Amino acid sequence: MLNYLWGFMIIIGTIFAAFTGNLPNVTEAALDSAKEAVTLCITMIGVMSFWVGLMKVAERSGIIEGASKKLEPILNFLFPYIPKDHKAREHISTNMIANFFGLGWAATPAGIKAMEELENLEEERRRKPILGKKGVPKGIANTEMCTFLIINISSIQLIPISIIAYRTQYGSTNPTGILGGAILATVVSTAVGIIFARVMERIRKV
Repeated sequence: MLNYLWGFMIIIGTIFAAFTGNLPNVTEAALDSAKEAVTLCITMIGVMSFWVGLMKVAERSGIIEGASKKLEPILNFLFPYIPKDHKAREHISTNMIANFFGLGWAATPAGIKAMEELENLEEERRRKPILGKKGVPKGIANTEMCTFLIINISSIQLIPISIIAYRTQYGSTNPTGILGGAILATVVSTAVGIIFARVMERIRKV
């Protein structure tokens, strides 16, 4: 749908520019935007490679595992029906830690693996209840999936690396000036997301 929408906007814009004599400006803007996109990608590749590399180092050195253990009380509160030894917990922890440091790209692979493990857990529940929780019909997201998705989207961020990199690329005189606002906004969005997930879980039970 978005492809059709963007395609329609480009075609209409080009036709309008042709009739108003601004077609050279459209061509110039397209070339400048393409150049800017390449420059931004190169900048982001460098920044994200550095931080994703640090995440790998932290993972192999056991720092992620240690941090995951510190997150156990939070995971027990958010996902009480996931067994403590289940792999989904490890991937959820990695995703939350990556998001905490603003590494959305690094958090994505862990998030996908977490969803896969949650689906596997749901398959087991359909055969036999686990921790007193029965499985939902196939094709329907369970409570853990919805909660994890909300937290992944809202995610508390201590250092929004991606936004700081964008601000640096576009010449901000104080790229880190958004730290306070980013922390406050993500804390509020995460709190609202968790409350929403809890309310919807109660409604589903009713």
